[in-house]
Amino acid sequence: MISRPALAWATVLPIAAITVIPVAVLATSLLNPDQEIWRHLLQFVLPELLANTVWLVLGVGLGVTLLGVSLAWLTAACEFPGRAFFNWALLLPLALPAYITAFVWIGLFDFTGVVQVWLRDAWSIDWRFPIRSRGGVILVMILALYPYVYLTARAAFLGQGGRMLEAAQTLGISRTKAFFRVALPIAYPGIMAGVLLALMETLADFGAVSVFNYNTFTTAIYKTWYSLFSLQTASQLATLLALFVFALVLAETHIRRARSRVNAARESGRMPRMPLAGWRCWLAAGWCMLVFLLAFALPVAQLAFWAAQVFASDFDERYIGFAMHSLLLSGMGALLVVILAVALGYAQRLWPARGLRMMAKLAILGYALPGAVLAVGFFIPVAWLDNRLIEVLASLDVERSQVLGGTLLVMLLAYCARFLAVGFGPVEAGLARISLAMDEVAQSLGITGRERLWRVHLPMLRVSLLTAAALAFVDIMKELPITLMTRPFGWDTLAIRVFEMTSEGEWLRASLPAIVIVLAGLLPVFFLIRNADHAHT
Repeated sequence: MISRPALAWATVLPIAAITVIPVAVLATSLLNPDQEIWRHLLQFVLPELLANTVWLVLGVGLGVTLLGVSLAWLTAACEFPGRAFFNWALLLPLALPAYITAFVWIGLFDFTGVVQVWLRDAWSIDWRFPIRSRGGVILVMILALYPYVYLTARAAFLGQGGRMLEAAQTLGISRTKAFFRVALPIAYPGIMAGVLLALMETLADFGAVSVFNYNTFTTAIYKTWYSLFSLQTASQLATLLALFVFALVLAETHIRRARSRVNAARESGRMPRMPLAGWRCWLAAGWCMLVFLLAFALPVAQLAFWAAQVFASDFDERYIGFAMHSLLLSGMGALLVVILAVALGYAQRLWPARGLRMMAKLAILGYALPGAVLAVGFFIPVAWLDNRLIEVLASLDVERSQVLGGTLLVMLLAYCARFLAVGFGPVEAGLARISLAMDEVAQSLGITGRERLWRVHLPMLRVSLLTAAALAFVDIMKELPITLMTRPFGWDTLAIRVFEMTSEGEWLRASLPAIVIVLAGLLPVFFLIRNADHAHT
């Protein structure tokens, strides 16, 4: 009979290998640079990539902090008209992938867009809004990513209670000064955790920067692979991007430790809200409404309008294929993610050793890696293995051009590496709520081993499993770079259709698959809203 430690390690190591192998392959690619291509990149490409990336990170970081913190403070600590609505509505932009928000804003505010054409025709106003610019990219990314900061900052403010603010006011400190001197420093770990998550998403973005033709490392990886036909150089660029991301991961880990110390000492009870009166209450409501309109209501309304215009002429059997491919890939990927998450969580429960927990953390590290990085990291070992298999088959007089490459297997493995953390979080939390005493009771009744998993743990994990599956399903449906760079020939999805139409400037035709993705994206947002409400009631 296999011992518990051996079974736990035999489960965790293959799962961790799904993420570790592509990362290791990318790291070794730095040992063999292509001198000619790298001279070209160093002279003409890398300076622009670094400048664009630095400006994007700085602009998005500052913008999501200002929006997220201000909105979180207003909804958590103040009372004003519409607060209950904005409390959850400000999370809805999470349902819009950044690449969808990007093409809607260009379709609205470009020189030939809806707004500028209307101003010229109706009012003879020639107003040039430079949406196709660095500022335009930063603005769209801020509107798409501020909910990360809003969610974590609001939780941090709600966890503070009211005694510290009341004590500060008894010392003669005004509400404004109390916010900057007391509430903000205490909430700093939570705020920074959200900011770092938003910055990781910024570095990982491929679709939005492609729509704006704004060159970053993700677009350079794609162009180097498909235009310069140098997979080796693409992998080296992917490694550089991964180093930036790992730096953010280390910072986020440090912030999380500080956050846990703050949470351990935080007050119990709910923070009493401060009623805003006069112009202040309407300013607060107006600010929340402005952000909600720009980040969610306006893009979704425009998408719906465009989709209604082209539905009759553009909708045909191709869209059934796009939808079926998206549903099939998302369903299969979500199922694999949930299975691996349960296996990983259960292995830690069987043998909670420190080394095994570290290996489990490596297994879920893929969520911090951009999809373009993982796509390259998977393609290289798969291509190497393909060549070995083709040689073996050739010795058996079997002619094959590909065995594993260009199959759904590569896509699904990349999806699992990228989104295992999404499924593992709810599963780990669900397992933590099942006490070890429950295992002892089951054992006393003769229910052990796999039977205990099937008859005791899985039924109790039903809600956690559904949450994990829903989150993974929608994330896979929205994923663009992995699907674009590893899909089999002819396997176009809704996200690929959006990318192709936006690449040609066909905003109206891109709206039809985009609105389906947005509607699907609302599902995990509702899970977040429900969990956030339960956490603070």
